[in-house]
Amino acid sequence: MSGPAPTLAHLARLSSPDGLFEHAHHSSPRTDIGYCTDDAGRLLALCVDLCAEKDAPQLARVALDFLRRAYRGDGQFHLRQRANGRWTTDPSSDDANARALSGLAAAAADAPWPDVRRDAADLFRRAATYRSSHPRATAYAVIGAARWLDDDTARRLVLDAAGDVARSGPDPAWPWPHARLTYANALLPHAALVVAAFLQDEERLADALSLLAWLVERETLEEHFSFTPIDGRDATSLAPAFDQQPVEAWTMVEACAYAYDLTGDPTWADAARRAGEWFTGRNDVGVRVFDPQTGGGYDGLGPEGPNLNQGAESTIAFNATMMRLQSLTSREPLSHAARKASSR
Repeated sequence: MSGPAPTLAHLARLSSPDGLFEHAHHSSPRTDIGYCTDDAGRLLALCVDLCAEKDAPQLARVALDFLRRAYRGDGQFHLRQRANGRWTTDPSSDDANARALSGLAAAAADAPWPDVRRDAADLFRRAATYRSSHPRATAYAVIGAARWLDDDTARRLVLDAAGDVARSGPDPAWPWPHARLTYANALLPHAALVVAAFLQDEERLADALSLLAWLVERETLEEHFSFTPIDGRDATSLAPAFDQQPVEAWTMVEACAYAYDLTGDPTWADAARRAGEWFTGRNDVGVRVFDPQTGGGYDGLGPEGPNLNQGAESTIAFNATMMRLQSLTSREPLSHAARKASSR
């Protein structure tokens, strides 16, 4: 895939010194709604991965400072903050806690700025007491922690999740571990792949690859991805259905790219590229799901075209996807031996 270059420019426009505004009206930030912990965690990881971008150092520190302020103790973060600095009464979210941990682990492992790396490591170690009974939250935390397996706290988080990550069900026609596909579905086999590699468990690896392959097939329509809509999908649901969310394409790209890293099988690289092309028009409507002028990601795909708002999650999803596809073409896949060595 030859896609647009990833950029932090629109995210810089959506940001203030206090955080990244969650929502936008077209390309303008909705300052009345405020900031969200989910986006701070995602932004921190993206800044690390796009560290050569001119906005990366400032935005990384904005995201990290927000997470420090949001941390409540006992592995919990405040969920939202108004632009006036007041935290909302929303309860802590397991998904947001996990996304915060994921961003902190990425920065602790790979941030090129020593202060960011040090402070992210400190907050991760304090917050990584977090555990969740929710499958997607656990998956977010596992995938993030796997970036920093040199750290005992991160390794313990992955190990503790080994019994909770997705496994295939007994029905070959519907092996998904739940009755419905809901959101960010590819997270579940991705986390299962991470645990399989960590444990050096070939049976788990085969099961996770099989589950991901089923999901790819289930969400493919006429050679393009037709993702599960926002209301979910069960065994009787027909495609296409709407609205489809950018996070579905992003998590599918990440899962398939990781499967390629582990196996070297080009089928996975092809699936990752096809999933990324959802943004560039290879989708049910045949339209772009990003703004080439701003670098922002559109907030969803409906039957008549995209939702033209360019909020934080959608913009991070688009640019993280483009970044991941660039790395897919520039990095050699892990061999079997290298995979084992990397998980020790």
